[in-house]
Amino acid sequence: MSELFDEVDEEVRREQLKKLWDKYSLYFIALMVLIVAAVGGWRGYQYLEAKKAAEAGAVFDKAVELSEQGKHAEAETAFADLAAKAPSGYRTLARLRAAAESAARDPKAAAKMYDDIAADRSIGSEWQDLAKVRAAGLLVDSASYADMQQRLESSADPKSTFRHTARELLALSAWRNNDMTAARKWLDAIAEDGETPPGLRSRAEALQALLPPVAKS
Repeated sequence: MSELFDEVDEEVRREQLKKLWDKYSLYFIALMVLIVAAVGGWRGYQYLEAKKAAEAGAVFDKAVELSEQGKHAEAETAFADLAAKAPSGYRTLARLRAAAESAARDPKAAAKMYDDIAADRSIGSEWQDLAKVRAAGLLVDSASYADMQQRLESSADPKSTFRHTARELLALSAWRNNDMTAARKWLDAIAEDGETPPGLRSRAEALQALLPPVAKS
């Protein structure tokens, strides 16, 4: 008798499953199709992005070769074109390299290019700081100390990645503009930072020796 009931229960379950399948099979199939399409689309997107990155890398390498061959105008054009079309990572690198190629020809124009990069919040703070420092490096011989201070003071912060270069540029600018108090301030910051690179520390000590002695009160 129990076997009979088991067979009846099994038949009832099959009937219920058939009814559910008949009712919802189209939805289930549509869901499976959507999942397969989504996975395929994602894989396709990843493939295209990898292909774009590889192509951008090849173009970037060719532009670097042009620069190394002394063909700076051609290299600048190649980097500028890459900056307009490449994926985001290569785009920022290409903008920085285009500015660097321009620097030998027109330092002020190159500084403006770096300033534009520094103002672009979409690229991240470290890239912005790097662009600030490079622009300041091109202008240190001509800009006022006030301008350099405005450009670099935040980059000279103890937690900044490029603080060493920023402090050196600020010290040089202060010295060139006869602000010895400011020059000492930045040279002291360089001397007191245990992570200051040895070469920079030596240059700072040499500049320190050129400063007039502090007047005794």
